[in-house]
Amino acid sequence: MTLEVSHLTGGYGQTNTIEDISFTVASGTLTALIGLNGSGKTTTINHLIGIMQPKAGQIIFDGIDSQKEPVRYQSALSYIPELPVVYEDLTLNEHVQTTISAYHLDEKKAESDAQRLFKIFRLEDKGNWFPIDFSKGMRQKVMIVMALLADTPLLVIDEPFIGLDPLAVADLIDLLKEKKAAGSTILMSTHVIAGAEEFVDQFLLLDQGKIHIRGHLKDIFQAFPKQKTIDGVYYQLAKEAEK
Repeated sequence: MTLEVSHLTGGYGQTNTIEDISFTVASGTLTALIGLNGSGKTTTINHLIGIMQPKAGQIIFDGIDSQKEPVRYQSALSYIPELPVVYEDLTLNEHVQTTISAYHLDEKKAESDAQRLFKIFRLEDKGNWFPIDFSKGMRQKVMIVMALLADTPLLVIDEPFIGLDPLAVADLIDLLKEKKAAGSTILMSTHVIAGAEEFVDQFLLLDQGKIHIRGHLKDIFQAFPKQKTIDGVYYQLAKEAEK
């Protein structure tokens, strides 16, 4: 089940934020989008999840064209946004039931999976809590739990580590490794690079709406021989953009 993005061009109004982007993400792998703010990461993700329609190009997952068969395509993916979006009038347990209904999950298995995820993220005693009682980090955990509970073959994630404590970050990384081992196709944007080589199979460095470099971190540093850190790479890109 491969995600294929071919010559994707899009943006807001008459402005193209991304231009002629092409990449693939194979089943059982995780690709990370990295780059400066405004480089096109979120715009790329918004096209992948269907919020924005491409001006040109194709997005195909497992043979399903996102534009020709949007319902089939959408049912194959789950999404973790950068800013948590929760239902203020639903308890955590009711969020689980909503996800079960939306994705037509087996109720017994899904409830068991939910309890396991609750335990991992230390939410097991929060089932009757409403979002008003949740911190930002807890809301982020709710979004992660619901996306993983859906158990779709395609998982799209936008800056998942923001707002999470170090223990929750480690827990999420372990779960992403688990999803990869089970054959999931994962695309993630992130600014958190430390230790990412351990679980990221491919990095796509975006710059001004285009893929500047693709590969492992060593490939990126080879292209920027004067830099030793990703922050240094970003600084060089920013300085070059000013010229």
